[in-house]
Amino acid sequence: MATDPNLEQQLVILEQDREVHEEEREALRLAERLQLPFDPLHEFHVDPELFRTIPVEIMLRYQFLPLRSRGEALQVVMADPSNVVAVNEVELVLARPLELSVGPAKRIADILEKSESTQRVLDEATEGFSMQLVQEADDGEEVLSIDRITADSSPIIRLVDSVLFNAIQRRASDIHIETQDREVVVKYRIDGVLYQAMKSIDKRHHTTIISRVKVMSELDIAEKRIPQDGRFKVRFSGRTIDFRVSIMPTVHGEDAVIRILDKESTNAEFKTLNLDVLGFEEDTKRQLRKFINEPYGMVLVTGPTGSGKTTSLYACLSEIRSVEDKIVTIEDPVEYQLQGITQIPVNEKKGLTFARGLRSILRHDPDKIMVGEIRDEETAQIAVQSALTGHLVFTTVHANNVVDVIGRFLNMKVDLYNFVSALNCVLAQRLVRRICVHCKRRAAVTDTLLDDSGLDADRYRDFPFYEGGGCIECNGTGYRGRLAIAELLNLSDNIRQLILDRRSAAEIKRAAKAEGMRFLRESALQKVFAGETSLYDINKVTFVE
Repeated sequence: MATDPNLEQQLVILEQDREVHEEEREALRLAERLQLPFDPLHEFHVDPELFRTIPVEIMLRYQFLPLRSRGEALQVVMADPSNVVAVNEVELVLARPLELSVGPAKRIADILEKSESTQRVLDEATEGFSMQLVQEADDGEEVLSIDRITADSSPIIRLVDSVLFNAIQRRASDIHIETQDREVVVKYRIDGVLYQAMKSIDKRHHTTIISRVKVMSELDIAEKRIPQDGRFKVRFSGRTIDFRVSIMPTVHGEDAVIRILDKESTNAEFKTLNLDVLGFEEDTKRQLRKFINEPYGMVLVTGPTGSGKTTSLYACLSEIRSVEDKIVTIEDPVEYQLQGITQIPVNEKKGLTFARGLRSILRHDPDKIMVGEIRDEETAQIAVQSALTGHLVFTTVHANNVVDVIGRFLNMKVDLYNFVSALNCVLAQRLVRRICVHCKRRAAVTDTLLDDSGLDADRYRDFPFYEGGGCIECNGTGYRGRLAIAELLNLSDNIRQLILDRRSAAEIKRAAKAEGMRFLRESALQKVFAGETSLYDINKVTFVE
């Protein structure tokens, strides 16, 4: 067998590149020793048809990826082709000879878990239904892995476990189980957008699916007429993941929405969380950093549900926390824990509301306070008073833009002069999907889309817009992750006076624009022109003004 002529050269390059993982170098050395080609799998694209011809259990057991068919032979990338027994067994099972190359073991495992093979486990799980209750592990927690799913003989357990497993693999934030007239539809929310997860399930299996979810969440399986909320945990890849469950009765039967809270994964990201990773423009970050380092006042973040307000506040707190300051937060709920910060969860059943908690916080001598959300008059007044009495207050409120915030506080009967005096800045934000860097390509944009986006078709017809082609890294969506777009209102003396004079929103916007404020739409277009997101995506979250 001839040695691959590029192996030696590839090895030299890898040795020079210090950032290349040791495992990749090990795989290359193995390839050289076995005189086989080496494939780093940096740009691996799944061939769905080829994947479907090979049993998923075989690929998982022997850790290999099929590349392509060449006549009778099958080209595969294997983590350890030196295992002759394994190679012979695969050839025997597939009844065809293998053309081997070596790849990094971890990369092969990752691709197998993300690939069509796990989707096939999900498809197969829908094929027959009989009810069997959850079997717990010795430590009282569910343990979820693809090996367990394929080994489990109960179809209903395989189905629900597969739905959870696939949702985690695909970075979903929520799972929607929707009941329709004749079928049950399962959807995942990924990067803020719903995608159908699998083929529709026959309506007759609806009750057992919902019952399985209820049993896992310790809810009443006999109660079908009122909403129920619960939670459960599973162990997955060595980490514990929380699931919050909400069951709601509809005209066709009960619907379930399961929120996925992967705290350990997120906490790893939050260790390095700061304003740089959120995607804000440089001038917005510079101004915001100035406001969050003020000794007192109020930093207000606004936007609809799911627009990343809390994450922005956590990023601000991560930047300013120090051993010299006491930072206390009150949240509903505390979703992610930050080291060195005192965090208090709201418990309305026991009487711990935002207002009551905030009054107690002020007796704990804090320097900086974060209030998860201002919902009522009492909380608003205490928060404003705290900002006026020497505390730096971070909080959120639901409003569409920075000017609407003022009206919200006036409706909560907050004294206008006190509110304007306390306010340092208002940040309004939205989230847009980030184009996947692995499959990013030039996009063909129609004149209609340019007109709908408020852009001059003649000027922008030949502008290089981008889109995602869809690959294994982004599950074929073309997007991976999200970034923030924002408008930041600086409460200058002129703006304060306009607010106190109760001038119109349009006049305040004109004055802010004259002082250099960038509106949400302008921020979104900057992301498009930089090739980070698409016109289609920004049109979903911002208006053309």
